[in-house]
Amino acid sequence: MELLLTNARWLDPDTLTLHDACLRVTPGSDGDLEILDRRPQFSDNQQELDCAGKLVTRSFALGHHHLYSTFARGMPAPPRTPTNFPEILDLVWWRLDKRLDLPMIEASALATALLCAKRGVTFVVDHHASPFAVEGSLETIAKAFDAVGLGHLLCYEMSCRDGEAVKEAGLAETEAYLASGRIGQVGLHASFTVDDDLLARAVALAEKYRTGLHLHVAEDPADQNHCLEQHGKRVVQRLADAGALTSPCTLLAHCVHLDDTERELLRRSPVFVAQASESNLNNNVGLGRYDDLGPRVILGTDGMHVDMLRALKAAFIAGQSAESLDFREAYDRLRRTHELIRRVNAPGDGPNNLVILDYDTPTPMTPDNMLGHFLFGLEAVHVHTVIAQGRIVVENRRLVSHDEADILGYGREQAQRLWERLADS
Repeated sequence: MELLLTNARWLDPDTLTLHDACLRVTPGSDGDLEILDRRPQFSDNQQELDCAGKLVTRSFALGHHHLYSTFARGMPAPPRTPTNFPEILDLVWWRLDKRLDLPMIEASALATALLCAKRGVTFVVDHHASPFAVEGSLETIAKAFDAVGLGHLLCYEMSCRDGEAVKEAGLAETEAYLASGRIGQVGLHASFTVDDDLLARAVALAEKYRTGLHLHVAEDPADQNHCLEQHGKRVVQRLADAGALTSPCTLLAHCVHLDDTERELLRRSPVFVAQASESNLNNNVGLGRYDDLGPRVILGTDGMHVDMLRALKAAFIAGQSAESLDFREAYDRLRRTHELIRRVNAPGDGPNNLVILDYDTPTPMTPDNMLGHFLFGLEAVHVHTVIAQGRIVVENRRLVSHDEADILGYGREQAQRLWERLADS
């Protein structure tokens, strides 16, 4: 059934112009949006939604996430306090992901989809790891997101850190998911956990299924140091030599510690780079400079949260010291994830994905100052209603596709199981 959004104040996501309009929204992963100057004659196959003058614009996409981190809030402390980034991975994140099973993965995916929807995020690019529950993990996540009504671009984070059997399981899971007809990426953790055999096979898989890689790059100096010691070259050069930088569907997360040669390699490549400033600050790895990496920098959260308006503000504030980031480029990074999704040809991120914002500002809004409203005014609390793939998934700040209490209750049940496993280790 078509949606007819009446009394809308349409905010064009590209030009940031404002226009009082009626919006006709057709459903489906290939649905469309038509902007009308006046309300058309109503028909029986339409559902009317009165926006009452609220802002309506394109919803948001999360460019790099780890959905299993949903169960990290309040988790048991590590056995000892990490003193550097490799220890953070070993004592916190790898300790967690080794204890995941499919019910935990399903619960974390449903909870993530709920949290995303209520923050106006209708598409997620996720980087998943569960080394002792690999088989079926991606389809489990996909079905959870489909059930809530959100789009997704998934991959399994392959590495050599848990042995050959887990490495082979990651390759098998990736191929099975892509061969099933799902659109995804080929995931790798980072250079320092990926041997030459795995890197070559990952590149070949991406080429076979006409998609890209998704991996962490130079998040910490430890990644570069390992690459120099083991391979005699820096990380981006290693990726370039392996043919990993040729696809416009490839996504490199972080890219904090790069030298000038690596920056030039990325400038000349068609790959995307995901900035995750809050995660970098939390892990004390430094802040990346992205202003000279070309027009393909996007915003992710790296599992910290799912609020893209918050991520926009964090990227802008961090960018003031790291790269003199201006208003427009910060906003463009928020929106460029849509371009990555389009290049991969993943369904579920068309123009019929919208967010209605109840933003009653004490200052005027004009095309000339909308960037300032995004950076210093608009917040997730203003998200009132969300339309994903032409269907209402959040109305008046409540999820409509599922019972929120059921999702949260299932999450608490599975989080408790995970935490008990962590406490026993």
